[in-house]
Amino acid sequence: MERHILHLDLDSFYVSVERLKDSSLMGKPVVVGGTSERGVVASCSYEARAMGVKSAMSSKMAKRLCPDAIFIKGDYAAYNKYSAMVSDILYEQAPIVEKASIDEHYCDVTGLDKYFGCYKWASSLRQKIMKETGLPISFGLASSKTIAKIATGQAKPNGQLYVPAGTEVQFLAPLPVRKIPMIGEKTTQKLQQLGIQYIWQIQQMTQQELVKQFGENGLFIWRKANGICNSEVMPHGERKSISKEETFGRDTNDVQLIKKIIMRMVDGIAFDLRKHKWLTSCVTVKIRYSDFQTETCQGRVDYTSWDETIADKALELFNKHYKPNRPIRLIGVRLSDLIHGNCQIDMFNNTVGQVDLCAAIDGIRERFGTKIVSRASII
Repeated sequence: MERHILHLDLDSFYVSVERLKDSSLMGKPVVVGGTSERGVVASCSYEARAMGVKSAMSSKMAKRLCPDAIFIKGDYAAYNKYSAMVSDILYEQAPIVEKASIDEHYCDVTGLDKYFGCYKWASSLRQKIMKETGLPISFGLASSKTIAKIATGQAKPNGQLYVPAGTEVQFLAPLPVRKIPMIGEKTTQKLQQLGIQYIWQIQQMTQQELVKQFGENGLFIWRKANGICNSEVMPHGERKSISKEETFGRDTNDVQLIKKIIMRMVDGIAFDLRKHKWLTSCVTVKIRYSDFQTETCQGRVDYTSWDETIADKALELFNKHYKPNRPIRLIGVRLSDLIHGNCQIDMFNNTVGQVDLCAAIDGIRERFGTKIVSRASII
């Protein structure tokens, strides 16, 4: 049976929510993120993008490029609320849904063409979302997740695009290489240095040529450029949680030691989240005292895989629930309510330097092992 994969992406999501809250922002350059000069842009309007502003850019640079932009700190509660509204509509309407991030979903609608016509059905779904939430949303419909995601990018802003099965190579050919999902900036630069600007140029190369230039990643590039993708749409909540626990050889009430252990555990499991492209929204701390009395406490965070955000919540829970001077036998941290998603740091509060540091540490660990580098604060 021919697959039909739908990718939906809420356009400039944070900005769109802010405009629902304040209609005077319509048509103006808006930047959501860290408002200090050391902050980071989380989202920006198309008016700001036209001036060169983009996500993950420093707020200082954004202000320089677009001095008339309106900077907004961001409202996590509102963003989660509207994200949940969209998710609820999709879970109600679509047979298989994967929430990839706070503003992005995949749906496997294979088989619906027998009854409705997948493109017609997806168009009606998009209209329903816009009517019930007031948010602009774009979608791409194709035979795979990769092509559907690229199609969504081509459909923006606030549009829709269908790539019929069998036309994937032709659809991709004229696009610049940076349009290929998960092709990083360094790989894009190397492709351009080799004179490869467009996807059709990769399509004309052999797998062996690309492997020679890029190692194993060359095969990945070749497959993506030729529209080959068999990834399945993974339903929300496939994996329930990820956790770490530590039982002490001797019971302790050394609070500073316990806090360092909590931070070390978070450091490890947050890396695992990013490695496997998971996001969490629920943090649980487990405390077992010397008399085996066990207490668990949990708190919510906005979907993230950023270790500092998770650690702050874990330490907050520990400080709130730990009974002073009672020896502890075991401490544990569990992250739950997991969804698939790209690494999402707290761009409202983190600096460009912190973002780069996180990426550098992850890169070193993936190459040399998880124990090769640690933050000084947890040693």
